[in-house]
Amino acid sequence: MTTPSTLARIDLTEGEGWSTWTLTTGQAHVLSDERASKLIDIRPAGRQKPGTPHRYQLRAKAMVGGVRLGGNDTAVQLRIAPKIHVDRLLYLLAYAPGHAKWSEEPVEAGVRHELLPAVGYAFTEATDRALRPGVLLGYREVDDTLPMLRGRLRAPAQLRRRPGLALPLEVTYDDHTPDISENRLLLGATRRLIRLPGLDPALRARLRRIVVQLDGVTAPRPGAPLPVWTATRLNTRYQRALGLAELILHGASYELDDGRRVLVDGLLLEMWRVFETFLATALGEELKRRAGGRAEPRDRDHHLDLGKKELLKPDLIHYLPPVDGGRRLAPAIIVDAKYKDGTKRADLYQMFAYCVRLGVSEGHLVSAAGNENLMEVPVADGMVRLYRHVVDLSLPYRELRARIAELADTLLRIRKEPADRLRDF
Repeated sequence: MTTPSTLARIDLTEGEGWSTWTLTTGQAHVLSDERASKLIDIRPAGRQKPGTPHRYQLRAKAMVGGVRLGGNDTAVQLRIAPKIHVDRLLYLLAYAPGHAKWSEEPVEAGVRHELLPAVGYAFTEATDRALRPGVLLGYREVDDTLPMLRGRLRAPAQLRRRPGLALPLEVTYDDHTPDISENRLLLGATRRLIRLPGLDPALRARLRRIVVQLDGVTAPRPGAPLPVWTATRLNTRYQRALGLAELILHGASYELDDGRRVLVDGLLLEMWRVFETFLATALGEELKRRAGGRAEPRDRDHHLDLGKKELLKPDLIHYLPPVDGGRRLAPAIIVDAKYKDGTKRADLYQMFAYCVRLGVSEGHLVSAAGNENLMEVPVADGMVRLYRHVVDLSLPYRELRARIAELADTLLRIRKEPADRLRDF
């Protein structure tokens, strides 16, 4: 039970039941607004008596991390711990889309039980190692006005701005500079972590040293698209740090139900997205390793209708040559991740639509909890089999990796061997 104060500190755990907290009316209003409604559920804890502290029951949703809401007398510091260990979560985040797979091993940050300090520590360690040999330099195309020729003359700009004048010159040249996308991401994530409340002072001092090392680099503007980088041999030593930098900068906002992005003073992660992207990426890699073909996480090339207005959104489609020996790759395995215990009727309809539209006879729903089973659905030209599999995220990372490999073997075996018995979903 908490007591009212200038700053209410609330600690919840993802997936746990209701807990009771004492809040001011203003704090309760902050936790009931549009931003907070995606993070927690809130309700009065019984009838409120006049003259007594106001008590409310709170329950976390499927978002984890920390965020500060409100201000002055309504300020609330909300922390939502993941229901799995932080080292497992960091392992899952290694497969986030658009990030380098920065490590398959748990980092030392796993011993820290809060998400933000763990990610901050992991980022600082990775960035220190990346910058130890020196700051990465790259070539960047620069348009400039100079008293001498450097690079190549921009003739149209010269004629437009200075017709008939010999100097100065409008030129374009390649500048060897630290101000490249990789360093911009590192600087942006470093500055963001420095600003966050509750960070260990020693860690904050290490982050400030990183800022000094990145002198001459431009940080990304808040709310602007992040700099784009491509994994190459030259930036190999940066890749683990870059994956964490993107995570920190993406975690600075979350999406409301109407599609708007909201910037937050903290780091928040939607666990269902983390699970979906981890499963699609890790399982796709295992399927490709075993059977070849092409794995497409979050494939968006298929539609339910011929007019291409209703987009299909499976988490993973694996393409293989057809069993009749043709060479052209076609959808062979469809997987959809469900970060919950149990499968709803809508999930079955959704997977059934995927299978029928893509001409695949098996569909696989993968849950984070529950039981594995099979359901067969008769259709006009045969049978669609729907399977549910379980990946237990609480497993140690080596066992979790082995479970993904085992799941890939199971999916490939099912494709070749029709099920010989029917079990209820």
